[in-house]
Amino acid sequence: MRVASYLFGGLLVMAAALWPPVEITEWEVPWPDTRPRDPYVDRDGRVWFVGQRGDYAAYLDPATGEFTRFDLPEGTGPHNLIVDESGFVWIAGNRDAYIGRLDPRTGEVKRYPMPDPAARDPHTLVFAPDGTIWFTVQGGNFVGHFNPADGSIRLLQVPTPRARPYGIIVDPSGRPWATAFGTNKLLTVDPATMKLEEIPLPRAEARPRRLARTSDGAIWYVDYAGGYLGRYDPASGNVQEWPTPGGEGARPYGMAVDDRDRLWFVETGPDPNRLVGFDPKTAEFFSITEIPSGGGAVRHMFFHAPTRTLWFGTDANTIARARLPE
Repeated sequence: MRVASYLFGGLLVMAAALWPPVEITEWEVPWPDTRPRDPYVDRDGRVWFVGQRGDYAAYLDPATGEFTRFDLPEGTGPHNLIVDESGFVWIAGNRDAYIGRLDPRTGEVKRYPMPDPAARDPHTLVFAPDGTIWFTVQGGNFVGHFNPADGSIRLLQVPTPRARPYGIIVDPSGRPWATAFGTNKLLTVDPATMKLEEIPLPRAEARPRRLARTSDGAIWYVDYAGGYLGRYDPASGNVQEWPTPGGEGARPYGMAVDDRDRLWFVETGPDPNRLVGFDPKTAEFFSITEIPSGGGAVRHMFFHAPTRTLWFGTDANTIARARLPE
């Protein structure tokens, strides 16, 4: 049994680690300093990602280590992508105010411009169960809904100024949940009425950045500003928070939930960044693993259930895979 020590709520805690560090493999992206980010594994096992500073989408074949690149229109500043069952790649054109559809067979990119000039920076896209897409617009202060079938886009203004809608997920009922990184709130939308609701968190100084959902319906978030992991119960409205192992300077960012309802997030404050696991059943942090390249910052994570792996991009210009132990 390995014993790990870390800071927890300002106190030094000795924690018994029940397993060794998570196995992390990194592939160096062949286009330097392009901030590869937001991987998404398609049905063929290809790991798609965007080069935020390189105006491209690309995929990694993990079996061969080969990368394939698709150039996007200059100035796109892609922030995020997702891949549908037909193989089309949907891209948030963060710096050019559009959602793009990339056809990997031809390399053609079809643009769907934002209908309001104020929605200048589509941020994170996520699929709903019906195949439509919900997304955030950080600087423009919107939560948006996009229907690929007809190209229609609907934007919902967040009432709080400079709320900075950021991370977003959709629950099995089709309801989106998002963080408001510029304030201490979560956001949700009733898809039937399209009414947006703001949910204040108890600490005014909290700044939730990414979020995930466990099978009991709880919404989990990481507080980037204060170094907390939080749980919001939509049924009761109760909020619980746990100081992360790295304390106030942890800066937890990229986040995902696995097939066993365990939360995973990356502390981007420490150098190297650290992948941290939390088990809601025991309310314990049970795993801490340093990222070999250092990470720089891990901004988003994707859990691939068939292989039980986490995928993420790093500011060290790598695409990384973390194999989760049994």
